[in-house]
Amino acid sequence: MPALGGYVTVAYVAIPEDKLPGVAECGSNPNPPTGDITLADVQAMFGSRIANPSLVQTGLPSLNQAMRDAQVNTPYRKAAFLATLVHESRLEYNIREIGDTRLYGGRGYIQLTGDFNYRPAGQWLGVDLIGNPELARDIRYSAQIARWYWTVARNINPYADQLKMGRVNAAIGYPAGAEDGRRCATFQTAIAYLTGQPAPAVNCSRTGKLAEDTSRLTRAQFDAIAG
Repeated sequence: MPALGGYVTVAYVAIPEDKLPGVAECGSNPNPPTGDITLADVQAMFGSRIANPSLVQTGLPSLNQAMRDAQVNTPYRKAAFLATLVHESRLEYNIREIGDTRLYGGRGYIQLTGDFNYRPAGQWLGVDLIGNPELARDIRYSAQIARWYWTVARNINPYADQLKMGRVNAAIGYPAGAEDGRRCATFQTAIAYLTGQPAPAVNCSRTGKLAEDTSRLTRAQFDAIAG
């Protein structure tokens, strides 16, 4: 969930770690499973937004696993998910939103924000994110938190299937504005790359309550206004 007002410049602070349980070592799998997203893929799709390639590469095994778990497995779904995360975090798993000193400020791939998200995300993971919010940008949890938000806190895959990027943006929570157009353009670029075809028309519109800050809504409340 981004800071209000759209895309912001963010800074990362690396979290030193040795080999962690369940996390592949960088370079340990030179031939990723078919269908997995590679560093070359995201660089081709997002260009200079990939500001720290080595850090992005380190996180890709966990991110690809989260995408498989979340059924982000079609070009449209991958394009929506990755376009969202590259605007949120530059695909850097351990980013902390620059200048955000709030205890539950933006962290990780999807910039988890607010105790109203840290608490249920931690409960779902079985991790105390309220007591240890920095875990939200730990490589063991960052991608799975993005999965949680995409499929549990919200149900975003169907909007990607329908090319409703406006609803994807609304589901992320920030108010409508110029950032919507930027994310829709990134979505179309990613679709064109992943399909090898010109991107189809995308619905970027957000009207009524969908144009407002929806970050505090429950999934049921969001679904009710999204239709």
